[in-house]
Amino acid sequence: MLESKNIYILGYSGHAYVVLDAALSNHYVVKGYFDNTKVENNPYQINYIGEETKVDIKSILKSDYIFPAIGSNSIRKKLIHFIESKHLNQIALIDKSACVSLKAILGKSTLVGPRAIINSMVEIGKGCIINSGTIIEHECKIGDFTHIAPGSVLTGNVTVGKEVFIGANATIIPGVTIGDNAVVGAGAVVIKNIASNETWVGNPARRII
Repeated sequence: MLESKNIYILGYSGHAYVVLDAALSNHYVVKGYFDNTKVENNPYQINYIGEETKVDIKSILKSDYIFPAIGSNSIRKKLIHFIESKHLNQIALIDKSACVSLKAILGKSTLVGPRAIINSMVEIGKGCIINSGTIIEHECKIGDFTHIAPGSVLTGNVTVGKEVFIGANATIIPGVTIGDNAVVGAGAVVIKNIASNETWVGNPARRII
């Protein structure tokens, strides 16, 4: 295990603030951020390093960690591919207020937000966002680069594909499968399987795209 407690973030806007709080709650030292341009609003007073593709990241990071702090699934996926291509150090970042089972498996560059609950035998891929107050019940499986928005509840044995977005306060009943790139609207109650690339909303949820 790496001993460094230094961390850099990729991106610095709204979602990055949640990432930074999680990092600070775990006593990481935030060494700086990479972004296309230097931001005007810098509430955490962290250093701007530059664009990730134009800075010699390897010489800066050494044994330190880097974390993608972008809410968009597609952009976060690209950033993680960049991190992997440079062989940089990744972690799963779990806010101290979250409750995560010792029997859960979390992929690298996944964020678990404040007061989220992840129960036994859950498997979560890389580059996911398990946002504030989310409940992931036993034996759920979540694919890479998926975002589960605040307050959502995935009951037992739910399977979620890659690059899925599940909106705030959605509920997925036991045993449902959601395909890759699907979208579930905020507050939806999903009682049927959802195929890849479909969008469902409402209670009970119905397909609109």
